[in-house]
Amino acid sequence: MLKLAAKDFARSFVKAANAAQGEFTCALTGGSAANALYPLLANAELDWNSIKFFLSDERCVPSSHADSNFRQLRMVLPQAKVQRVRTELPPAEAAIEYSRHLPEKFDLIQLGMGEDGHVASLFPGHPLLQETKLRVAALTDSPKPPAERITFTLPTITSAMNVWFLVLGQQKKATAELVQNDPTCMLPAALVHRAARRSTWFTDF
Repeated sequence: MLKLAAKDFARSFVKAANAAQGEFTCALTGGSAANALYPLLANAELDWNSIKFFLSDERCVPSSHADSNFRQLRMVLPQAKVQRVRTELPPAEAAIEYSRHLPEKFDLIQLGMGEDGHVASLFPGHPLLQETKLRVAALTDSPKPPAERITFTLPTITSAMNVWFLVLGQQKKATAELVQNDPTCMLPAALVHRAARRSTWFTDF
């Protein structure tokens, strides 16, 4: 099932990217979903010159560090055009600098989801969930290490033409069902799901 969910996502991605008029802008996430997805994209028939990748969040570590989402993407997709977060800058400066490179509206933002319902580096109950002006924000108190991170804000994510969740692992099933079906749920994934223009889920459960 895990491979089927990632394969379905990859097939849908190829179709959307190849049908785009002009440059296709897409934000990806790291983590377990990326481990399943990136190898499939690496072997897909895509016009890599017409796709611009971004990261919906990044850890404030050097780009060569094992925890770097940029490194994870670059190692598997060396042919991809990727806008890197300048993590050598202080977090607040890196967030401002990165925001200058974002398209007005993304064609697609891909998200994973943690067992706690977090997406990108937006965590349950965190003050950044209330951010309405910044497109990219820095946090220095992430509940998951490393503490310093850069993340898209909710307005940036929900303004995308499409938000696709790739959620893998039976341990996330209960949270995913809550997020999709409870209109009162305030977990970050639920806030995105309800506010997104188009929210699509690819799961292995």
